[in-house]
Amino acid sequence: MGGEQRFGEFVGVRRHAHVAELVLDRPKAMNAVSTDMARSIGSACAALAQDRDARVVVLTSTHERAFCVGADLKERNSFSDAELVRQRPTARAAYTGVLELPMPTVAALHGFALGGGFELALACDLIVADPTAVVGLPEVSVGVIPGGGGTQLLPRRVGAARAAERIFTARRVEAAEARELGLVDQLVGEGEDRDEALALAARIAANSPVGLRAAKRALRLGHGLDLRAGLEVEDAAWRSVAFSGDRAEGVAAFNEKRKPQWPGE
Repeated sequence: MGGEQRFGEFVGVRRHAHVAELVLDRPKAMNAVSTDMARSIGSACAALAQDRDARVVVLTSTHERAFCVGADLKERNSFSDAELVRQRPTARAAYTGVLELPMPTVAALHGFALGGGFELALACDLIVADPTAVVGLPEVSVGVIPGGGGTQLLPRRVGAARAAERIFTARRVEAAEARELGLVDQLVGEGEDRDEALALAARIAANSPVGLRAAKRALRLGHGLDLRAGLEVEDAAWRSVAFSGDRAEGVAAFNEKRKPQWPGE
């Protein structure tokens, strides 16, 4: 593992070969997302998006009992209406920063992943959770709505009716039910969410970085389109990789019965 690069006080990035671990590190507040923390998440994601050596990003937490409890409501309570409006682009940039990362992303959940915390996980492509995980979007219970992508990402993951029930009731869902409903993708042993997410990321990172980014682009852009339009998106993604160095290396390695050495271009 490489050293940790810090983005402000509350966010770090650790290196594990071609896997980058984006660490939420505000343990005294159970990783509640303050303005400073949101700004740091956005900055870290902007740097990772330009990092051609990072093939997969894993989103983790240093807090033992929580992944992230959502927005910092103590800070929000101190805002005037004008301050809340000014803060909105910073908060939004944190969630879209994770969502728009060009490489595959994996969230590792344990403990509470509520509100904006669960929205950060929903912004990832895959979610790994341990049995202590409790997820939910409780925003309507405090007079707002999921504003970090939840109203759009949750129905894309579990369907409109299931998303509506979770959002309208504001109820928390424990790990076993969350796995059954598709709110998380893998349920692992207690305390193993980070290790299992990193292991999954390493398996993904063994594949072509050019292919991974193109596949993610096709999956994201094609979602919700009619089949013909989606296939056009797929074709454009295929054309972007068909004559790449990775494609040439992948074919050569297959024929020579060896592991590919991806040029990443």
